[in-house]
Amino acid sequence: MADKHVLVLGAGQLARMMSLAGAPLNIDVSAFDVGSEKIVHPLTQNVIGHGLNNAIAKADVITAEFEHIPHSILDICQQSGKFRPTTQAIKAGGDRRIEKQLLDNANVANAKYAIITNRSEFDDAITYVGLPMVLKTALGGYDGKGQWRLKETTDIDATWHEMQQSLTATKHQAIVAEEFVPFQREVSLVGARRANGEIAVYPLAENVHVDGVLSLSTAIDEPKLQQQAQQMFSAIAQQLDYVGVLAIEFFDLDGTLLVNEIAPRVHNSGHWTQQGAEVCQFENHLRAVCDMPLGSTQAIRHAAMINILGQDSLPKEVLAMPNCHIHWYGKEKRTGRKMGHINVCGNSHAELCQALKTLIKVLDEAQFPQLKQHINQL
Repeated sequence: MADKHVLVLGAGQLARMMSLAGAPLNIDVSAFDVGSEKIVHPLTQNVIGHGLNNAIAKADVITAEFEHIPHSILDICQQSGKFRPTTQAIKAGGDRRIEKQLLDNANVANAKYAIITNRSEFDDAITYVGLPMVLKTALGGYDGKGQWRLKETTDIDATWHEMQQSLTATKHQAIVAEEFVPFQREVSLVGARRANGEIAVYPLAENVHVDGVLSLSTAIDEPKLQQQAQQMFSAIAQQLDYVGVLAIEFFDLDGTLLVNEIAPRVHNSGHWTQQGAEVCQFENHLRAVCDMPLGSTQAIRHAAMINILGQDSLPKEVLAMPNCHIHWYGKEKRTGRKMGHINVCGNSHAELCQALKTLIKVLDEAQFPQLKQHINQL
């Protein structure tokens, strides 16, 4: 019999990987499909129940695998007293207005910004933030969607027309205007916090995006940046009284970090921990929400993660490579969809780079665009 039963809001790949990580600890994981209101098994997707109240009644702990959950569902879960981290943390991850206020309250550096709900506020934002600027919908929008770049004054009216359509398409929508940050790269920190304040963080990962979607994430060892990131992680986690795994994406601006956004959950850029760390992010999330001691976040080998987008098969040679580990999500194939990932490892940086270069020789370059050039730069 399971020691704990954890209900995950969301029935995607993150719930699936939590289930795999929880089984050895005797933690049973079920998933609540927010759209259909079915309770499903995270691995088989078999329906094992119906209705949120039934799901809550059977759970010891409730958590979430994504941020864009209706507030009505979050509020019911909060009332149960079982939800971890907090519904406020999930709301911050799903609403850039709340997120920006959180970052200000935690006193962590982030890009200068303004909130826009009408044309007058748009004009004021241009004056206050300045051009070039990046504009993002406050609600929804991820993997590059719901975003605009405004560089020239001649494009103001056309940009407003597109933004206005987004503002009216979603209830309570707003646009967050941010100054354009000429960053050298994006890095992210994944860490866990228990209710008693215990914190454990993983090494930073350097992230490469193609068309707004994460393509490659590589764990790095850079003590000065790591220290900055850990300080910001602690400030944000304490501000939220956070419980669970939290990911923070940063812009690296000449060795100074600015917070780009937070993700109050296990995160794509932390998938490398499955083969690269003593205890992976999925197990540590379950440990934290179940109030168990956190596992070691120490890197045990050099590791990187490559996303598999829009395809459900790989060359057989990949399975024969000793340093490659494939993780499929059991999804139906769809263009651009995250179907799985490959973790690549090495006992040294040189060995990792060689493994990555060997891998890209057998991958279809059209299906993994720009990956070769980024790997050659490592």
